[in-house]
Amino acid sequence: MRSTQTGMRERRQGARPEGQPDIGQAMAQDEIEILFQPQYSAEGDRLVGAEALAHWQYPEFGKIGGHALFAIARRTGEAPLLSRHVAERALAEAAQWPGEAGLRLSLNVTAADLAHPGFAVEFLALLDASGFPAARLTLEITEQVLLADLDHAREQLAPLTAKGIRIALDDFGAGFCNFGYMKRLPLDYLKLDGSMVEAIAEDPRDLAVLRGIVALADALGLAVIAEGIESEGQRQVCEEEGVALYQGFLRARPMDGTRFAQLIPAS
Repeated sequence: MRSTQTGMRERRQGARPEGQPDIGQAMAQDEIEILFQPQYSAEGDRLVGAEALAHWQYPEFGKIGGHALFAIARRTGEAPLLSRHVAERALAEAAQWPGEAGLRLSLNVTAADLAHPGFAVEFLALLDASGFPAARLTLEITEQVLLADLDHAREQLAPLTAKGIRIALDDFGAGFCNFGYMKRLPLDYLKLDGSMVEAIAEDPRDLAVLRGIVALADALGLAVIAEGIESEGQRQVCEEEGVALYQGFLRARPMDGTRFAQLIPAS
């Protein structure tokens, strides 16, 4: 995550087509909202944390979610600035969560983040300034991010994991699955794409695939997170098969920080 000044220079250098949303202006005016997708333990169904997501209610085009936001930002050179913006605001809100609850925060890491040589140092400085404990933070990275330079990604992640930050391989099963990632990267979690759990309560083959992934993860000392859980049947299968955590519309949709704070049990 680069400094704001660096990000602004990149934004000015990027070409923004006429009529395309100005993300830089939206960040300056604090129009991009941070939402939290609650995460629960599969066993015991207990709130354990949340994934931070970006959302922009754009006047002309309506709601623009995180994937679309970052796609626009990549085209205009604003991706590092947007990534930092989301991290700063999510960490600031998460730092207000009661410490005794022990809730974890998950942040997404982009290809632009990992490509920047100073990413780890700058991110750790940002984290330290926020006051949120490193031991309760998870960074989520996708296979698409890692394909460019696996060795560089490993080098960038090493100082982060040394501080206690956990790493999740996101969208596992959505595309090309390189099992070498599990051997060479300092991973803690495999986060299954929603397509991998959609039919686990009805289709024996999908259930067999889930069992195989959980067994592989167990052998490597990794925990499994399932996203896209929308039915009680899916949740029960996850609990029975040893999935550690889940998120999805079954329990909650993404929500603002105020609403999420209301979910946190009183000590």
